[in-house]
Amino acid sequence: MTDSYPKYKKFGKKLYSIKESYWISYKGIRTMKYMFKAKKNNELNSKFIERIMLAVTEVNDCEVCSYAHTKRALESGMSSEEIQKLLSGIMEDIPDDEIAAVMFAQHYADTRGNPTLKSWQRIVKIYGISGAQGILGSIRTIMIGNTYGIAGSSFFNRLKGKSDPRSSLPYEISLILSAVVLIPISFIHALISDLFKKPVINFKI
Repeated sequence: MTDSYPKYKKFGKKLYSIKESYWISYKGIRTMKYMFKAKKNNELNSKFIERIMLAVTEVNDCEVCSYAHTKRALESGMSSEEIQKLLSGIMEDIPDDEIAAVMFAQHYADTRGNPTLKSWQRIVKIYGISGAQGILGSIRTIMIGNTYGIAGSSFFNRLKGKSDPRSSLPYEISLILSAVVLIPISFIHALISDLFKKPVINFKI
């Protein structure tokens, strides 16, 4: 079975702003625990999580995360051929019971963290609320890495004389440095939201 969301040309996707990076960190911190819980309860295994993360990384085109998660995916037992296909947006080797989750992961990244209510309801129906939250946590965890990894990759490529035309040196430095301040604040924000039992996912009306 082969399916994927629309591909982006190299340097084709708009970079994440500092404001977006804050909300990505906040959402990731809030739901990361569900990924660990689902893994502990055998609702998600290491391969499943890596397929989700590679699918998100493919959409976001994060060089650093592609390298890091290729290594982790190999360690989980995935073949190099399947990994390369995932990083190319090809899903023909994905187990049938994981296809919906991987497609949702692509959709989540494609919409910059704003999936449709219908797509989320489908994931809950297929995997149950606990499994769906684990999938969401996996997606949002890699989104944090992608957000800062893209800026980091752009910065180091700039030093090699291969700058990203979408980016600028001030952007790269400001986003990387903002993590020092924004991640701790988003962590506190996430704790407060958990305390007041705020919904972990919202949808635009």
